Amino acid sequence: MAVDPRRTALALGRFGLGARPGDLARAEPVEEVLRGEILAGVVPLPGGPSLSSASTLLTALQAEDQSRKLARAGNPDAPTPEGPPAPPIPERTYQAEVAARLALAQQAPTGLVERLVWFWANHFTVSVVRGANLRVSAGAFEREAIRPHVLGRFRDLLLAAATHPAMLIYLDNIASVGPNSPAGQRQGKGLNENLGRELLELHTLGSEGGYGQADVTALARILTGWSLQRDGQAAGLPGATAFRRAAHEPGAVTLLGRTYLDVGPEQLRMALDDLAVHPATARHVALRLARHFVADDPPPDLVARLAQTFIDQDGDLSRVSLALIEAPEAWDPVQRKIRSPQEFLVAALRGLALAPHPGMVMNGLAALGQPFWSAPAPNGYPDDAGAWASPEGLRTRLDLAARTGQLAAGTDPAAFAESVLGPLATDETRTALRRAESRAQAIALVLMAPEFQRR
Repeated sequence: MAVDPRRTALALGRFGLGARPGDLARAEPVEEVLRGEILAGVVPLPGGPSLSSASTLLTALQAEDQSRKLARAGNPDAPTPEGPPAPPIPERTYQAEVAARLALAQQAPTGLVERLVWFWANHFTVSVVRGANLRVSAGAFEREAIRPHVLGRFRDLLLAAATHPAMLIYLDNIASVGPNSPAGQRQGKGLNENLGRELLELHTLGSEGGYGQADVTALARILTGWSLQRDGQAAGLPGATAFRRAAHEPGAVTLLGRTYLDVGPEQLRMALDDLAVHPATARHVALRLARHFVADDPPPDLVARLAQTFIDQDGDLSRVSLALIEAPEAWDPVQRKIRSPQEFLVAALRGLALAPHPGMVMNGLAALGQPFWSAPAPNGYPDDAGAWASPEGLRTRLDLAARTGQLAAGTDPAAFAESVLGPLATDETRTALRRAESRAQAIALVLMAPEFQRR
């Protein structure tokens, strides 16, 4: 198969994180590169001394909070800090998690697998806006629940995400108690339906999936007892996922017409297995994937084929991803999607081979409205042009493009345009480059060009 530079440039933006210097001169057809990434089955893990397990981080946060309380109370047993105080664990952890993601994004050959990680982490949103517990565990959630399964079976991804400490905290399942359980009768507590509702509406069937309020309540009953380990209880760190039998609602539960016996933690696993293979789940996942990678209003035939692949391959996400990149509709030469703020900023850094301090990138993403793991609601960050192409949003992008241009003022703008856009660069963009008053301005013009902003 002959190498088509235009197809390569299109693919690195649409399916990946943007071209790096030299990427458009690949000798291998980009289709084979993308297929190879999926078939290799390798999902890189972020690394760093501050990246511990969620349970370890939640335990450390608990200890830090206790030390502060002792210090405020003037307790002589409170540890005395030596030297200037370190940043609190939530901020230190969050910064380390973001820095590790940025490093992976810079190193990724095409960025396809990273994009899949970002997609699924947004599909199963947990958000640091809910407080310190999430600020320390949101990155761990992605590392522990998302990355190991983005090229595996959807049922495994679903179970890992639903039962991870960060999700249990974020959607308040730690506060959900079976009303008729021993704990419920003793404490007078009841169901919290947040996780049950979002598992149905956002994570599996979708809002048009044919479930009702009775199904939300049924799944909430099945979820009772899934909470966190506590001090002085069974082996394991406080903050690790634990099934607390005494808080679990007793009895069989009927969900979507199927009855699940009360067999402890297996009741949830059986219910999620059935949700994972439901035809409505296949359609919902297919629609979201096609909308993310191809078009805000994706071709119905593409969505139908992806859904059928999901069903035929028993939710094998590597096969669904292959079906996506092999679909003719996915290679439409018209760039229909607007890059999200994260995609835009990372593509700029990759194209310019820049590695600024993570704090600068974090500030930029905050200004653009898409910091890592900070979606304002459980449905995650939006995935359509209307959310990111507002006049205010474009003005902020222009400001960041200008600052980025100043950071890379030693770069040849024409060579930069060729390396990130190649044959996608329009005559209008090339003319604007020639008329730019400085290198920094010319680089900013490339970054704001429609063919760079779109994918």
